[in-house]
Formats: sequence, C-alpha cells, structure tokens
Amino acid sequence: MQIIDLTEEHLPTFIACLKDWCDEQKRGGSHKETWWRRMRDKGLRVKLAQDDDGAIAGMIQYLPVEYSRAEGHGLHFIQCMWVHGYDEGIGKRQRRGAGKLLLGAAERDARARGAKGMAAWGMDFPDWFPASWYTANGYAEADKDGHAVLAWKPFAADAQPPRWIKATARRPELTPGKLTVTALFCPWCQTACVTFEHARRAAESFGDRVVLDVIDTSEPATLREWGDDNALLINGEPVPWMPDLDEEKIKQMIRAKLEGAR
Repeated sequence: MQIIDLTEEHLPTFIACLKDWCDEQKRGGSHKETWWRRMRDKGLRVKLAQDDDGAIAGMIQYLPVEYSRAEGHGLHFIQCMWVHGYDEGIGKRQRRGAGKLLLGAAERDARARGAKGMAAWGMDFPDWFPASWYTANGYAEADKDGHAVLAWKPFAADAQPPRWIKATARRPELTPGKLTVTALFCPWCQTACVTFEHARRAAESFGDRVVLDVIDTSEPATLREWGDDNALLINGEPVPWMPDLDEEKIKQMIRAKLEGAR
C-alpha cells in the first residue's frame, strides 16, 4: 500500500467519499468538487491510500484550522479520514494499516507546512468515526460538544489546544407570508451535499410558498457568525441533520409547517 496525493484521476472517488459505486452519492452534485478546487489555494490537502491492486482504499483531508468548526492557532484540522468499509465496490479494506499510514503522512505534511499541531474530530461511541481511534494514536481530548470529541496532537512546545466553535444565538431571517427553509452549507462532505440537495428539491417543490435561503459557511467569518457548518432550519427551527434525512422526509416537515400556519 502507498500514500499518494489526490489528482484529477482519482477525483471522482474522493468526491464520492470512496463510495463511487453508490448512485445516491451522485445526488450531491458538483458542490464538493467546486469547494475542493476553491479551497486548495487556502491550504486544503487530500491524500489517498492506494492498495497493491490499484484500488483507492482510504482518504484523509485536512486544512488550516481557521476553515474548520474548531477554534485554534497554527494548527491543521482533519475534516475526514476514512478507509473503505463497505462490502460493495472494492470491498472492505479496513484493519490493514491504511488509517495509520494516512494519518502519519498528513502529520508529516502539516509539520512541513509549519503547523504547530494537528486537530481531528470523532464521536464518543465506537460505531462511527470513533474518537478513541485518534487517542489510541497519540491524540488527546481537547474539547467536547455533545457526542462530538475534538482531539489534538501538538507538534511544538508552544502549541495551544483547540476548542469547538460554540453555538451562537443567531437566528435566520424569515420571509413574511412565506415559509423559510434555511440551509447552512459547507460542501466539505458529499453526504452533506446530498442532504442539501434533498432540502433544495423539497423546498422548490412547494413553489413560491417556500423560500430557500442558503448560507455559505465555508468562509471562517460566516461559520463563526452562525456557529455551525451544516444545518437545516425550517422557519427558524433546527431539523436533525441525519444521514437518512431524505427529500420526502423534508417535504413532510415543510408540509406540516404549512398546514399548521393556516
């Protein structure tokens, strides 16, 4: 197995979060690719784990912490680190060392770029992006927000631990006489892009009765103003951003709000 930098050749696999066999991922459109091309100039880096058979078995993407949901100085932040764990496509490639190779390569690159440390996020349960994987690889817990754990590893003696950006009291502006669907949207993850497209289509299906307000949180100032990178609100009320939040479920929520306003 070797670690390589992302090139145009493997861009579709990266955009699909390694699930290039999954038609659902294509529903996310071109948002992530557009974001990737724009963020490369701001320090975004992607490395891939290529197995001996040529298959892309894993990926890691990281960037200066200023463009993440964490507050910090002189750090890089791992947005996503994933090794193919599905039976479909190339099949499961986990537990072969790809994760450690990717993490090591990202850390060396961040050090070479002058980073004082690396931050990463994970969950406090074992089934999905477990933070315990990072702590087992030399990271320490720096902060916690619900189930989301912020971990970090200093490279320099004067490095300071990061903190989660705290939720703000900012509320979306509503359009009088209409129902407003507000989408905070940063397309760093294709799953978020898919959810956004579900929300867009759901809102547009109601015609002029519903207004879709999209807020680009890929810029640091906007992200800190709102305190979240990806979120959905219907008339100002948050909707749980779950993987199974599809177009029909969002339509049902919008319909219920419209009927309740009569």
